[in-house]
Amino acid sequence: MIRALFLSLGDLADPAILRIFAKSIAATLVVFVALGAGLWFATRWLVIDQLDWGETAGTLAAISGFLAMLLFGWVLFRAIAIAVIWLFGDEIVVAVERRHYPAALASPRGVSRPRSLALGLRSAGRAMIVNVALAPLYVVLLVTGFGTPLLFYASNGWLLGADLGEMVAARHMTQVEMKAWYRATRWTRWDLGVLVAALLSVPLVNLIAPILGVAVATHLFHRRTA
Repeated sequence: MIRALFLSLGDLADPAILRIFAKSIAATLVVFVALGAGLWFATRWLVIDQLDWGETAGTLAAISGFLAMLLFGWVLFRAIAIAVIWLFGDEIVVAVERRHYPAALASPRGVSRPRSLALGLRSAGRAMIVNVALAPLYVVLLVTGFGTPLLFYASNGWLLGADLGEMVAARHMTQVEMKAWYRATRWTRWDLGVLVAALLSVPLVNLIAPILGVAVATHLFHRRTA
């Protein structure tokens, strides 16, 4: 894991990775702005047009809804960031393989953009469902001082490990082969997922964390299969 992490940090300077970083940040911001605008206008429509509470109440409700979205952004950002990175995951894997494992490019299966989008939406939906389901436990464990982050990292590490592993394995393995590979690498992928989940909690670092995670997953995959 340590070797793969240091290799991946070096990969961040690759021009191809930098271009993907710029695209992923732009796409993530577009999604956030769209969600914020949609929540704002939907709340005002509900309060003003449906409940007939007036313009002032509608504006206050919209502001409250927008602030609530920002408050829960630590969960929302993780889901959106991984969903977006699915769109560019194949490009990241190719960039890392071209630099370190050129032989792996000879016979990849590739992941089509529609399938990447479908898998990204599935990943985001799964993350939201799991974190919403665990929300009561997050609140209860706040009294411990450390229980909430531990549960968050453990659960999201599992989710992220599955996503990051699949981004790489889907290029080189059949579904049957992937099942066996999943069983053999469950703890390595969980370690990677916890690392990325922790990085996603750090301001500014969270912007590069998904790309770094895919790069590390690529190195782990090829170093193990080698």
